[in-house]
Amino acid sequence: MSVEPAEAAGETLARHDSLYGDAEKVSGDTRHGSGASWRQTVLLAFQSIGVVYGDLGTSPLYTYSGTFPDGVIRHPDDLLGVLSLILYTLILLPLLKYVFIVLYANDNGDGGTFALYSLISRYARIRMIPNQQAEDASVSNYSIPEPGTSKTKRAQWVKQRLESSKAARIALFTVTILGTSMVMGDGSLTPAISVLSAVSGIREKAPHLTQLQVVWISVAILFMLFSVQRFGTDKVGYSFAPIILVWFVLIAGIGAYNLAAHDATVLRALNPMYIVDYFRRNGKQAWLSLGGVVLCTTGTEAMFADLGHFNIKAIQLSFSFIIFPSVALCYMGQASYLHKFLHDVADTFYKSIPAAMFWPTFIVAILAAIIASQAMLSGAFAILSKALSLGCFPRVQVVHTSKKYAGQVYIPEVNFLIGAASIVVTLAFQTTTNIGNAYGICVVMVFSITTHLMTLVMLLVWKKNVAFIAAFYLVFGATEMLYLTSILSKFAEGGYLPFCFSLVLMALMATWHYVHVCRYWYELDRIVPAAKLAALLGRPDVRRVPGVGLLYSEPVQGVPPVFPRLVDKMPSVHAVFVFMSIKNLPIPRVAAAERFIFRRVGPAEHRMFRCVARYGYTDQIEAAEEFSASLLDGLKLFVHEEAAFACSEHPDDGDGGAALRAAQAAAAEEKRFIDAELERGVVYLTGEADVVAAPGSSLMKRVVVNYVYTFLRKNLSESHKALAIPKDQLLKVGITYEI
Repeated sequence: MSVEPAEAAGETLARHDSLYGDAEKVSGDTRHGSGASWRQTVLLAFQSIGVVYGDLGTSPLYTYSGTFPDGVIRHPDDLLGVLSLILYTLILLPLLKYVFIVLYANDNGDGGTFALYSLISRYARIRMIPNQQAEDASVSNYSIPEPGTSKTKRAQWVKQRLESSKAARIALFTVTILGTSMVMGDGSLTPAISVLSAVSGIREKAPHLTQLQVVWISVAILFMLFSVQRFGTDKVGYSFAPIILVWFVLIAGIGAYNLAAHDATVLRALNPMYIVDYFRRNGKQAWLSLGGVVLCTTGTEAMFADLGHFNIKAIQLSFSFIIFPSVALCYMGQASYLHKFLHDVADTFYKSIPAAMFWPTFIVAILAAIIASQAMLSGAFAILSKALSLGCFPRVQVVHTSKKYAGQVYIPEVNFLIGAASIVVTLAFQTTTNIGNAYGICVVMVFSITTHLMTLVMLLVWKKNVAFIAAFYLVFGATEMLYLTSILSKFAEGGYLPFCFSLVLMALMATWHYVHVCRYWYELDRIVPAAKLAALLGRPDVRRVPGVGLLYSEPVQGVPPVFPRLVDKMPSVHAVFVFMSIKNLPIPRVAAAERFIFRRVGPAEHRMFRCVARYGYTDQIEAAEEFSASLLDGLKLFVHEEAAFACSEHPDDGDGGAALRAAQAAAAEEKRFIDAELERGVVYLTGEADVVAAPGSSLMKRVVVNYVYTFLRKNLSESHKALAIPKDQLLKVGITYEI
């Protein structure tokens, strides 16, 4: 990286950098499960049952009670209408939309709304931070081959509109962090509703227990659940899958039993005309009941969000042949039971269980609720760790709790906040009906966000036929809007909760991102020119001290403005000095061989380098020792390749390769010098920047920058902890930025 303006504009420089030849070192960077045999796919499908479907599988605990919140079924055929709605909702949204369309919009095997945004950002420059470099497109899994279709002009038009419109870029970013906020809200509500609905079943055998006592039992389980998060779920696939599989077998068996024992004629609900009759008969009440019906789809987004651990065929197999038939049978069985016992709608699931099967089902229900909560929490941690790469959340400490499952992460601060929110919700609402109103909004909002982002992917990336795109958007967009309007009608009855939660979280994320972008531009506008750098190093009071210095900075271009501050306060520079930037690319993973880009800063005798360490949004930043070892190995490789590159650019025709031998000798000497300085120690330097609003700023800007941002920066993990830099090797340089 150099300080020339051309590079800041993203142009490819003619000089050598460490990317030279790197792409050839990486081959077959396959994602988990890609190209798997049928045996492997079946095993992955089995694993996915434990990881993905806990939430979807526990929805029969509360769907009917949420659909008939007053506990009254006014007409027997209303059951058929609701059952028909449930079945066709499951077919339309989880099955058709997600399993057979959305799963294919994965980002190199990774899924979720963040992956969709990342995929779009590779085809159009929609990110607000100007750290894109031409070299990024050379990363082996960065770009996706464009299909040769006649829709290229339309895709190019969409790309230009997105890139030229600041409002469009802000809207896309806002939609993405809204999706992230809703998933975080989901992480608070899933444990509350799943555990409370499962525990409520105990009142069937212990009717003397009050609802408040049931709530406190649920709170105790929730407290235990959040307390053990720091230990992780290393065996999540194989240990949870058998329990959830038993759960699906149980609910399918109970459903089949109820169909046989009570009223098998409810199978008439497969005729969608019962939906029409239901709306004709109930009008507004039928529309209001959709807010409860949609609870049958809770956990659907997990199929896409957790795709990185499995593959498309595995998810399709497990949902189509195990999950969908099981939950459909369960809902049919509950409808059959209710057809005979209309007044048991408030607690349909437990009342419909055969007496001999109650306790085994109750125990498995508790376990399934805990597993559903655990999976949702893991997903919430994972999506927030991805959001860090957008620069819209402080660089908090992300603890990877599993060597086997890359997505298993734990964020202490977030765990505390979600746990506290979940317990407060349980204590405040006390019933699954009110929690369900809040939960449904989270679910449908994430559905809608996925639909809008998918439409952009179809236009920009897939370049599908306009008729297909319009059909997708109209069918799924209209369906989700119908559900959303229904559940928003219960805004005052608990529906306000996710909006309040999301607004607070979005405000914090938007604040951090706004200041982060302003700070980035501030540093970029003040990068140190080459002449000033040479003058600094040429000062008589500045000396080179032994060792290797790594100065961390945000901009990936040039020498950061904190460097002159460092030299002024401590007039010394390490013998080998590296300007270090951590950069997240809009891809899930960056291969180790493509991790670093090096370039020289100034002449060779300065021994100063610019390095950018590139990570995907699912990559883990290594521990300090491992990171510095990899970095310096890459630096020595760069020195070696630089010599070879120089000789190839200036071939020696007359002296029998003397220039080549001289270049190789100089490179060997420089590598020995780097090794010697490495033995003397590595010092990590970071800029401790106080960011304040510039004089004359508006009141809003002063509040955002001077108070909200400062509060977040001081109360969340410091960046050196997130980067795992040892304290005894850390030196902070204070500086103030007026943005």
